Amino acid sequence: MRIFAYFMKTMAKIRKIFVCSKCDAQFPKWQGRCTECGEWGTISEQIVSAKKTSSAPVAKTISFNDVKSETVIRYQTGIGEFDRVLGGSLTSSSVVLLGGDPGIGKSTLVLQAAADLSKRKQVIYVSGEESPEQIKQRIERLGLAVGTLEFVTETDIDVVSATLGNTKPQIAVIDSIQTLSSQEVSSSAGSVQQIKAATSRLVEVAKKNNITIIIIGHVTKQGAVAGPRTLEHLVDTVLYLEGDRYQSFRILRAIKNRYGNTDEIGVFEMKENGLKEVVNPSEAFLKDRAKVAGSVVTCIIEGSRPFLVEVQALVTKTGFGYPQRKSSGFDYKRLQLLLAVLSKRAGVRIGDQDIHVNIVGGVKVKEPAADLAVCLAIISALKNIPLDSKMVVLGEVGLGGEVRSVNQIDKRLEEASKLGFGRIITSSGIITRKKIAVNPVKDIKEAVKEAFA
Repeated sequence: MRIFAYFMKTMAKIRKIFVCSKCDAQFPKWQGRCTECGEWGTISEQIVSAKKTSSAPVAKTISFNDVKSETVIRYQTGIGEFDRVLGGSLTSSSVVLLGGDPGIGKSTLVLQAAADLSKRKQVIYVSGEESPEQIKQRIERLGLAVGTLEFVTETDIDVVSATLGNTKPQIAVIDSIQTLSSQEVSSSAGSVQQIKAATSRLVEVAKKNNITIIIIGHVTKQGAVAGPRTLEHLVDTVLYLEGDRYQSFRILRAIKNRYGNTDEIGVFEMKENGLKEVVNPSEAFLKDRAKVAGSVVTCIIEGSRPFLVEVQALVTKTGFGYPQRKSSGFDYKRLQLLLAVLSKRAGVRIGDQDIHVNIVGGVKVKEPAADLAVCLAIISALKNIPLDSKMVVLGEVGLGGEVRSVNQIDKRLEEASKLGFGRIITSSGIITRKKIAVNPVKDIKEAVKEAFA
């Protein structure tokens, strides 16, 4: 009986779980297909032992007044838009993760920054995808001038960590994290376990040797690096390079930043000699604009900078079945809400119309300040009547059809006035000294009358 009791007590401390080697999802029992990532044959059994509770030593508390602030060393990358998103510049001993779709321009952007930094600092470029000859050809194609830029072609994280710890460069680039693997992890390169193990080692090396490390990572179909929120908590800064690879504009956005805010964005244009900064995004987004029905200009705020974007709408008679609603750069659920408001509050008949909304330039508009512009663009396309080309539309549309005010209105008006726009439709109660005519409206019906007056 004692042996049986001891056996049952031991088994109670042991728990079996089944883990997917592709996405690290856990299941209580084995199954052939992972329901999280959809892969077959990747689930294996693991035994987890219950940890024994023991008395731990009490940690020593430190007074906040006794903590000395250390001087942080910063490195300018030579790319103003890149530095803006980073919070001013790269920070010593920080780990920056740059994600984006394959072919979007991640390696090009980092190589341009590394080339400029190598003129003042020691930079090591670790590549597991390309040879030094291929990288040199890209440097020559981009017309970059380099200084102390060294290359390492290696996929073993142990070798990479030892090399960085021995060389101790100021800046290191890892291209890409999906190619690194550790012998201590049994899964294949590129899996969640391998990427987490490699990133943890790189963070340890960066903090121990005061090295700034930039990690390049490809995103999954869901738009996250190697799975939802896998690496974000390990690194100091998370950047995403967005945009359509078939269009020229790229948007660099910060998702997490321990050394700055996450509101700023950087705008680039892809050209033959690499990514070039767009100093005036408003002018770039509106340079090819034509006066057609369904085109409305609005002003959005990203961080501390305003810029104008063009909202396009196309409304056509539904050929058969259920009418289609599609959007590019604008939230689809928000579009459905605005269409319901137009139908109920403004009396616009769109139940038998296909509606397509597009934000020109590959920009993704998230703030509600573009609601009124989307509504007027749809009505303009439905009536096939072009609106005033020198008019800017601003305002959030509520469920009751009311037009609400937006924040930082002075910055938006100044940007519109700078580019020659002389009229603005927005919510009532706006008082401004800018050289621009303000047409205040209370609801969507007044906005329609004012726009088509």
